[in-house]
Amino acid sequence: MTYIKTRDGTEIYYKDWGRGQPVVFIHGWPLNADAWDDQLKAVADAGYRAIAHDRRGHGRSSQPWEGYDFDTFADDLDDLIEGLGLWDVVLVAHSMGGGELARYIGRHGTERVSKAVLLSAIPPRMLRTGANPEGVPAEAFEDIKNGILRERSQFWKDASEGFFSANRPDTKATQGNRDAFWFMAMHESVKAGVDCVTAFAETDFTDDLRKFEIPTLIVHGDDDQIVPIDATSRKSVEIIPNATLKVYEGSSHGIALVAGDKERFNRDLLDFLGT
Repeated sequence: MTYIKTRDGTEIYYKDWGRGQPVVFIHGWPLNADAWDDQLKAVADAGYRAIAHDRRGHGRSSQPWEGYDFDTFADDLDDLIEGLGLWDVVLVAHSMGGGELARYIGRHGTERVSKAVLLSAIPPRMLRTGANPEGVPAEAFEDIKNGILRERSQFWKDASEGFFSANRPDTKATQGNRDAFWFMAMHESVKAGVDCVTAFAETDFTDDLRKFEIPTLIVHGDDDQIVPIDATSRKSVEIIPNATLKVYEGSSHGIALVAGDKERFNRDLLDFLGT
């Protein structure tokens, strides 16, 4: 397996498929690089170099005790990009990965990056506040952490329902989707799971989004039960200078994994890469 070592010695696993302009995929929580396999193949087949890594504490990467904050995640991504000698990079991020992408640009700039894609992403802020009444209440994040600590295997099985909107009568979710979610989630460490909830609940990415100097595509389902579109993508498109928002009617949080939605997203992604 392929790894890079970060500045603090953490080993980060990554996939590297194809040749051409690099497209780096950043997964959501509590998943890993496998969540992007359909997109990795589509992009590599189209003549690009497709790369996806497991965030620290997730999948096949190291499980250090510390470093589950967005400054560190952004530095890990920077170490990957510099370690592989990548330039003219397109960054594609899902959910929590959108915070990693935003903080990378806020912290390291766009010198190596040409475009960005935010899919069902958490910026600018998830937590409900007076200034962000559309956000998620603090109690919901505490419930997530308690669920992980109480019995994480059953918690992840239950969480897959909202992730794929499997509770809707016309759901596109399959048991295979839900099993894959559970399998990836069980490869995240308990420490990473709990600390990441604190990080994505409390981090404000507004200032990071203002530093996007590149074309940005934002995609979000309007039935996303995990990351509310009104608190996130509808606000991000107003902050990022050169951004376009595409709303998928009736789509869940798991767009990249669900048949029908993933093909649509792949087409939109490839169209955006080619412009």
